[in-house]
Amino acid sequence: MRCFAFLSFVSHVAALWPIPQSFTNGTSTVWIAEDFGVSYNNGDLPDPKNGTNTISSLEIVAAAVQRARESIFTSSIVPWKFHPRNELEKFEPSATSDSKTYITELQIIQTTEDSKSTFKPLAGTVDETYNLTIGTNGAATISAVSSTGILRALETFTQLFYSHSVKGTGVYSNLAPVSISDWPKFSHRGLDLDVSRNWYPKEHILRTIDALSWSKFNRFHIHMTDAQSWPLDIPALPELSQKGAYQAGLSYTPQDIEDIQIYGIYRGIEVIIEIDMPGHTTAIGFAYPELITAFRQRPWRNYCSEPPCGQLKLNSTAVYEFVTKLFDDLLPRISPYSAYFHTGGDEIESSDYLLDDTVNSKEIAVITPLLQKFIDHSHDLVRKAGLVPIVWQELLLTWNLTLGNDVIIQTWDGVKAIGTVTSRGHKALFGDTDSWYLACGHAKWFNFKDADIPANYPYTDFCSPINNWRVVWEYDPTASLSAEQAALVIGGEIHLFSEQSDPSNLDIMLWPRSCAAGENMWSGRKSLSGQTRSQIEAAVRLSDLRERMVLRGIKLAPVQMAWCTQYGGDCTW
Repeated sequence: MRCFAFLSFVSHVAALWPIPQSFTNGTSTVWIAEDFGVSYNNGDLPDPKNGTNTISSLEIVAAAVQRARESIFTSSIVPWKFHPRNELEKFEPSATSDSKTYITELQIIQTTEDSKSTFKPLAGTVDETYNLTIGTNGAATISAVSSTGILRALETFTQLFYSHSVKGTGVYSNLAPVSISDWPKFSHRGLDLDVSRNWYPKEHILRTIDALSWSKFNRFHIHMTDAQSWPLDIPALPELSQKGAYQAGLSYTPQDIEDIQIYGIYRGIEVIIEIDMPGHTTAIGFAYPELITAFRQRPWRNYCSEPPCGQLKLNSTAVYEFVTKLFDDLLPRISPYSAYFHTGGDEIESSDYLLDDTVNSKEIAVITPLLQKFIDHSHDLVRKAGLVPIVWQELLLTWNLTLGNDVIIQTWDGVKAIGTVTSRGHKALFGDTDSWYLACGHAKWFNFKDADIPANYPYTDFCSPINNWRVVWEYDPTASLSAEQAALVIGGEIHLFSEQSDPSNLDIMLWPRSCAAGENMWSGRKSLSGQTRSQIEAAVRLSDLRERMVLRGIKLAPVQMAWCTQYGGDCTW
């Protein structure tokens, strides 16, 4: 038996992503047939129900097993890209052998019963640890503390198998015996997707949730509303989406939101909704202009970070009534399926409040107590609904507000920001522009007058260059923190803000770079022995995952050209 350490072109060993914390394997071959049996806690699994809104451990595991079957037999790759050309047959098992050893049954044991909080957990409250073994005799077992751990194990299980190059021969793993013990480094592992600046139909949201689960993410943060549009139906305030969405029908119904959240739960992904306020709220003004100050004010660069400008008035009874009505409608529909609600709070422009007839000032000393009162009101409503608030870093670091100990602070402005947040005793999320903003490097999207072109050419954006997968993968947000501060970092999120993204390029903008974030947050930058992980071997493992994702319907770019994976040493600098 050998311990998995690295990949080379001479022998394609297990290319698991994210890399497990502990993994050993051998070189024996076991095959798997489409009718292999699966037991769950020594009992049979029911057929998974389609279209059900029930949430139970049994249903979740049954559906996950069905997805694993489909993945193994429709998305296991023929690994020709990972061996020297025309030499694959040297590494494959014989296609004509009469003495194949088959996995006849996968035994799944869940050692602890799930609770209701398992399906809408606070960070760290669900144990995602799993153990997976495959013997040379074909015996296969998964044990996990929770159904969520079983989901993670099944994704790993599918990656152990390859399709034989001789069509009809079957699916095999040449890695037995396999022994894996695995668990995540961070308890909050998320993607933040902006659906306001450009619209994404529900099917694209669901496809993204699927892909997130393959890299062991467990949070999907939907940046639901912003200045540009309000793509969310609120029955108590119907004109919000009727007038605030880009077009009639380009909004998510209450049923859509419930479907998205339940779809996520079945894949171990908790969906977190963000309503950004009091800034980034211009779209509200299309339905309720009396609530917004500096509505579409020009020149926009004096009043907001990007057009159109507009913020909720800060000292208005009508605004408080609006927020109360909005949250009383929305939050009870979210709380059955999530533990969190994001209230935004970024990029609040003081200049807007000079035009606010309820404030008439841009002085920080005047605005701060009004902002504190507004946030207190909003967070009281969030807590009343049984949810934990999340906010962007500015409320703490720019405005110095007093925030509850329960509030999660989401940082985006580098290591210094996360250091300051944790030094003040708050739980924090990482994901800064220097490493984890997926829109960076795609150039400014503004148009320029002829006179301004020389100063702006070649139109690099504020966070250029592009953060490629290596930058994402190598990010180490807690390296400079004390042990006490690092303990307050519950995880992170990689971000796609959608000024230049929509369904046509969503997959290629997200993947494979978000896969790199998935491994970063699950496996960590260092192994258990303290060794920094190798970019060279990671490239081959990520390439393997990419091939599987293509077969599973994700249109993502290659990690490297096939030459690099066939002859790995040739593409090392």
